[in-house]
Amino acid sequence: MGELKESDRFECKVVNVIENLAWKGVTVQELRSEGRVYFARVKAENCDIEPGDTLYIGAKQITYDLKEKEMEVTLYDADDNKLDWTLV
Repeated sequence: MGELKESDRFECKVVNVIENLAWKGVTVQELRSEGRVYFARVKAENCDIEPGDTLYIGAKQITYDLKEKEMEVTLYDADDNKLDWTLV
């Protein structure tokens, strides 16, 4: 696998959704690697994400030192709208 570009997207399936009043916690699993990422602050308003849905993740290297964190991973819908991001 080559270097990741910010425009790269990887298809994933939603495996779990935790609903709160203002936010949804969404766990997705990337299809090829079966790696999972949790996004804690997806806006609940107008958001109909359910387990089994297809979403997309993008990743980029971070350029600053944060101990064990190396990448910023962003969650997108099918229309390339940014839903949330996290560091891994």
